[in-house]
Amino acid sequence: MAKSNSKNIDRPKASSLKPLRMALPFMRPYIARLILAFTFLTLASVSMLAMPVAIRYVIDYGFSSDNLDSINAYFIALLCLAVVFALFASLRYYLVMWIGERVVADIRSTVYKHVIKMSPTFFEVTRTGEVLSRLTTDTTLVQTVFGAGMSIALRSLFSVIGCLIMLFVTSAKLTLMIILLVPVVVVPIMLYSRKVRKLSRANQDRIADSSSIADESLNAVHIIQAFTLENFLGERFSHSVEETFKTARQRLLVSSVLSGTIILTAFGAMVVVLWIGAHAVVDGSMTPGTLGQFLLYATFLAGSTTSLGEVWNDIQRAAGAMERLMELLHIQSDITIPDTPVAFPVTGCGHIEIQDVCFNYPSRPGMKSLEHFSLEIKPGETVALVGPSGAGKSTVFQLLLRFYDPQSGKILLDGVDIKTADPEAVRRRIAIVPQNTVLFATTAMENIRYGNPAATDEDVKQAARAAIADEFIEKQPESYQSFLGEKGIRLSGGQQQRIAIARAILKNPPIMLLDEATSALDSESEKLVQAALDHLMQDHTTLVIAHRLSTVVKADRIVVMEDGHIVDIGQHQDLMKKSGLYKRLAEIQFGHAGEEEKELLYES
Repeated sequence: MAKSNSKNIDRPKASSLKPLRMALPFMRPYIARLILAFTFLTLASVSMLAMPVAIRYVIDYGFSSDNLDSINAYFIALLCLAVVFALFASLRYYLVMWIGERVVADIRSTVYKHVIKMSPTFFEVTRTGEVLSRLTTDTTLVQTVFGAGMSIALRSLFSVIGCLIMLFVTSAKLTLMIILLVPVVVVPIMLYSRKVRKLSRANQDRIADSSSIADESLNAVHIIQAFTLENFLGERFSHSVEETFKTARQRLLVSSVLSGTIILTAFGAMVVVLWIGAHAVVDGSMTPGTLGQFLLYATFLAGSTTSLGEVWNDIQRAAGAMERLMELLHIQSDITIPDTPVAFPVTGCGHIEIQDVCFNYPSRPGMKSLEHFSLEIKPGETVALVGPSGAGKSTVFQLLLRFYDPQSGKILLDGVDIKTADPEAVRRRIAIVPQNTVLFATTAMENIRYGNPAATDEDVKQAARAAIADEFIEKQPESYQSFLGEKGIRLSGGQQQRIAIARAILKNPPIMLLDEATSALDSESEKLVQAALDHLMQDHTTLVIAHRLSTVVKADRIVVMEDGHIVDIGQHQDLMKKSGLYKRLAEIQFGHAGEEEKELLYES
């Protein structure tokens, strides 16, 4: 079962950069640009490394030369090197930053596409805010490294290697002194980097906690305000933010100590070496120009080493972030696609066969939701599922959509075991109108078009008319292009339901699943929604979870469920003649039904 808790997932050791290596496959499509970037980097580095040599000649020969043309030539050469360096450095920067932005965009897109296909089991144990944190904050950290960080790191690495070579060429004696002092700079990095990465990971986890609280509370803001929980949740969020700050403060403290130590040791080592070089100039074993050349290379080396140290901090943070992203990519859905999926008949008739199914939800292994459940629904038939809460009605829908696989038994659609088929192919043959309507923060046109993204505007309007939704859509300020608000908040409950019904009509699959949603509506809205449902059920195999008895009466068969079993099947009149569960449920509802509904229910 998929788990999001960080304690339950094996991770590399804190000093490992393996998660960053996992990003390499995302760079392969852009290998040509990467090679070009390396070419520009090499040219920029060569021109930069040539500048101290030019300055050496300016010092040793330019200042002492009586020939003005010679002085001009040295300075023109130096200026040309600066122009070449600036040109190739800017080209290198653009290409490396482009690759970084492109790679991170691909990572973010890939993670989202993977998560959106996960089974409901994953979302039972994973907070939405945690996933959002990884898609936003973590990818931003990775972007820092693969963008500007990678640019600085590559430039600094080339500079360090090139400067060391040129330092040897300039003065092997002084360079050996620098190499002897290198451990003084490297050891602090090794000691502190693991701590930085550990604290960075903890910081990201705390940010995810804050995101989860904010996401959950903002999605339920009406309930929070209704129960006057604003101050309570405000304090809860503030406490989470404070914990995030404390972790960030620890990370910043360690990072600042590391950066300061690198700067002190790097420049301290350079001062010692230059002190020795100054004595060499005094005793005549080295020219002033050579010392100046060595000084520039040493300065470049110190600056590049410092940059690498600072980038190393970002790399440690990005490794922790990439680790969290890769965790999401490595989690596999419980619902798998067979290696060779069985294809459905081209023309589906909507024949459903549920054969001896036993099922319990993964998060509730000790509770059977369905036990030896068998049911056949013939093409074009309308079957209603009734029963008390927890009887297993919604579970039947979940299994038909293959959100879960039963522990035993089979479910066949048009003769094909859905476990042997591609889950997407299964769901393309089914439309669902849920009890709690899900609308998206877009226009009425696009909300309906979710039923069939390839549909034309006219197709959408026809579906809306069939769902009796056009009457209120056309009254909106911008008609079908009107923005419906977050979760369709600008519409009433009945209007939201008719948008959902229009979406199902537009999809037009052979099977319709209706978690009948009229129970919470007023009489007028219920009448309109029911008329839309009647149109929806025409010429389709329909399975209804019945909450209102008017739907039950119209069903071809009523399946009475209790504790995951079928206790009775029949039509309304037949079931009312028995002293069973259905009659008890009906009598309870009769007591609360209106006169018009009672008359309908007692019709023979």
